[in-house]
Amino acid sequence: MGGGPEPEASPSTAGRETSGQPKPGSPASSPEQPWPVRSVAVKVMQWIDRLGSIWVEGQITQINLRPGTRTAFLVLRDPSADMSLSVTCDPDLIRKSAVPLQEGSRVVVYGKLTFFTGRGTISLRVTEIRPVGIGELLARIERLKALLAAEGLFDPRLKRPIPFLPKTIGLITGRASAAERDVLSVATNRWPAVRFEIRNTAVQGPTAVPQILDAIAELDRDPKVDVIVLARGGGSVEDLLPFSDEALCRAIVAATTPIVSAIGHEPDNPLCDLVADLRAATPTDAAKRVVPDAAAELAGVRDLRERAAAALRGWVDRETRALSQLRSRPVLADPLREIDRRTEEVERLRAAARRTAEQLIRTESTATTHLREKLTAVGPAATLARGYAVVQRVNGQERHVVRTIEDAPAGSQLRIRVADGAITAAALGTQQLGTHKLTTTESGGN
Repeated sequence: MGGGPEPEASPSTAGRETSGQPKPGSPASSPEQPWPVRSVAVKVMQWIDRLGSIWVEGQITQINLRPGTRTAFLVLRDPSADMSLSVTCDPDLIRKSAVPLQEGSRVVVYGKLTFFTGRGTISLRVTEIRPVGIGELLARIERLKALLAAEGLFDPRLKRPIPFLPKTIGLITGRASAAERDVLSVATNRWPAVRFEIRNTAVQGPTAVPQILDAIAELDRDPKVDVIVLARGGGSVEDLLPFSDEALCRAIVAATTPIVSAIGHEPDNPLCDLVADLRAATPTDAAKRVVPDAAAELAGVRDLRERAAAALRGWVDRETRALSQLRSRPVLADPLREIDRRTEEVERLRAAARRTAEQLIRTESTATTHLREKLTAVGPAATLARGYAVVQRVNGQERHVVRTIEDAPAGSQLRIRVADGAITAAALGTQQLGTHKLTTTESGGN
């Protein structure tokens, strides 16, 4: 921006000041002492005069250049806001411009603001107009791109996922444009039940950005809209400038509804492509990426069903073969055969055990018989049968075997057991054998 020195007050201006403006030190305005309109108008004119000459950038939205007139009237609009400024200039500035000026041209002008006290309007009287070239526009876009990137607005983590099957799609595009027809026809062919909320806006020129911002805000507030598509066909760098506007980029990032950018053709790359949740190469590509293809989805379902059925049949075949192999094994082909074999083996073992037990019993029986015979042969009964006798001395109820002659003194009552019974006797005397003295013994029997 640049500014010139403050202009000196003209005689007419000085006269107006002395005649209508309150002098310094005068009391403030009040209901009893209001300022006249001329005083307010003069003060506003003086304040605007202090601004001096300035450089202003904007977009021409209206040119009124009539033949034979000495003044051309223009309207200069801010591309990012709904604000405009009246501009006047010499017609030769427009006719002799190195680049033809027309409505929609971006320019930088140098001039001084003037307040017309009679009408109460402001106009910018310019003395120089410089069209903004493509190179300068691209440089500004690159600077804005670097700024937005530094703020992290291109971060992939900010991207919201696009719903697989949106119920309602918000479409922002030009009225009756090729982009609108492409999106509607392709989306309807792919999924006939899809619904659209269409907002037709300007897609180039000074009114494009404000209208697009209003459309985004309206669709973002609608709970039925699941995704918003911003679509426009191809165009020149100047035509696509609204889609590299900073306010639009920030609005796309701030929206809660996913936004798809489908601006221009594949080589076009406005900044809204970088901040959008999904970039589509063309409006047709946007319709394909937002709306699933019903025919393709049905074909995919059929393919998955066939693959699932084939996998199930393969699994059943494998399990059937495995079951057949198990059933063909001997243990499953004749389950009772092993039991029969085991039964025969048990019977064989039982017979062998019986034979072994019988053999053991016979052996032990024979041994027992021999022992019995031996015991019988050496037992008292056999000894008695061979002529021996057992002599016992009876002493009341007690009986003692007589082993020596001292055990049966003369007069002792004796009981003599023989093979077939017992004899009661009394000892008449004793007799020693060998060197002992022989004593004659008499006995009596029952």
